[in-house]
Amino acid sequence: MYLYHYYDKRSGPFKSLTALSEKEAFTVLERIKRERPSSLSAQRDIDYISKRINCERIVREEAVKKGILMDILSPHYLVVEHSPWLSTWFEDPGVIKIPIEEFDTSKISFTYGDSMPTFSSRVKDGKEYRKKVYSYEEILDIIARYGLPQDWNDDGSHGPERYIEAQVWTDEPIKRYLLE
Repeated sequence: MYLYHYYDKRSGPFKSLTALSEKEAFTVLERIKRERPSSLSAQRDIDYISKRINCERIVREEAVKKGILMDILSPHYLVVEHSPWLSTWFEDPGVIKIPIEEFDTSKISFTYGDSMPTFSSRVKDGKEYRKKVYSYEEILDIIARYGLPQDWNDDGSHGPERYIEAQVWTDEPIKRYLLE
């Protein structure tokens, strides 16, 4: 298994709005809207930052309940395997591919689909993986049962899940990829 991180090359990898103060995050989002109008991030509404912060709080709380270990408050976001759709989000796209063996999997939580729709009150389809955070061992079981969303739903026509999100709660091995 590989974890992928997609980013805009002009900003660099592993930049997270939630690692900033809310005011700083809003300023960055406004700059993206001006400077990169064709990127997916530029399409986000004014409430995105507060929604993302709230979602991350829920994911953190659920991950703690699962026994996920955390070295940092705001995770690095990656996805399980290649997502063709995510590779189109940026005007000048970059990607980093890291083998799962480089990670301490006890410091990673997963959602089957992006965490925002996974925990959205608007998504009410009753699928078993809604509103849940998984450990590494648990996500392997979910993948065995449902497959990778990008294989059966890359276009989003079958629901909001288009990839499996991995929340990495440590800077290891991420920091090695910042230096390359």
